[in-house]
Amino acid sequence: MLIKIVWSFGLFLPTEEMAGADWRAVNAVTALLAAAGIGLAMAFSRPWGERLPAWTVALPVWVGTGLLVPMLPLAPVLGPAAVNRDQEAGSPDFWVHEQLLVMISLVGVGIGLPLALAGYARARWPEALGGPLPYAEPLGGTRALQRPLAGLVASGCVLLGCVKAFWAAGGTAGLDTAAVERRDLWWHMLASSTAVWAFAGAWGILVLAYRRGSRGFLLPMAVTWVASGMLFSYSVYGLLDLTGMQQPSPELPVAAALTREGGAVLGVTMGLTLLLVLHDRRRALRGPG
Repeated sequence: MLIKIVWSFGLFLPTEEMAGADWRAVNAVTALLAAAGIGLAMAFSRPWGERLPAWTVALPVWVGTGLLVPMLPLAPVLGPAAVNRDQEAGSPDFWVHEQLLVMISLVGVGIGLPLALAGYARARWPEALGGPLPYAEPLGGTRALQRPLAGLVASGCVLLGCVKAFWAAGGTAGLDTAAVERRDLWWHMLASSTAVWAFAGAWGILVLAYRRGSRGFLLPMAVTWVASGMLFSYSVYGLLDLTGMQQPSPELPVAAALTREGGAVLGVTMGLTLLLVLHDRRRALRGPG
């Protein structure tokens, strides 16, 4: 974090390229993310952490787990793919080598963050981590709202998943025919991952809303949590294509915008529906208050 802070002020830069406003902004953002990570680690391990407003913990962890957990099974492939992409783009050797360190650190955080969250949630919201899927409908519950929202989100996720799976399998509809050579391994892996998590999120949110399809609550809840965060965070990550800081994507501008913004909307709506489910479940199992 200290290195990123220094770099964001333009000091001790390893390359002249990093003196630009875009790189300094990225360093400032990563410094803020590092500070948030330190704050979360303290909140997870100290008694005062359980007294924090729920959103101050849930929101950054939702984004973080959504960004990092889907990357874990892909890391052995995405790491070398990221290095190759940077080398082909002519990035400085310093940044190419730093990519490996960044990938290793992200894998460590991707493993540690959900484990820390599980321990924190078990102490603060135990009803979110166990028990059977069905529960009694609380007075004034939101089940009537959950089901249509879940249906809309699941439909959108299936559509998005089919598009991403089609592209990952080699389909070219919706792609710029003059830019199909940009479909490198990195792009194929991210498209495949998005398809898998979109389909998984559709399953998870339907199971939670209709309370059928799983014996326990934990698996569909965890899948929905990660899938919703993944759809949102990867859509935000896709905005880097518009900054010129990474290789342009091969999609046509309209197709890229629809899948990117659509994924963000689906992720947020799925997350809000999950919150309704968790709120009703808490009231049913613990009572109001």
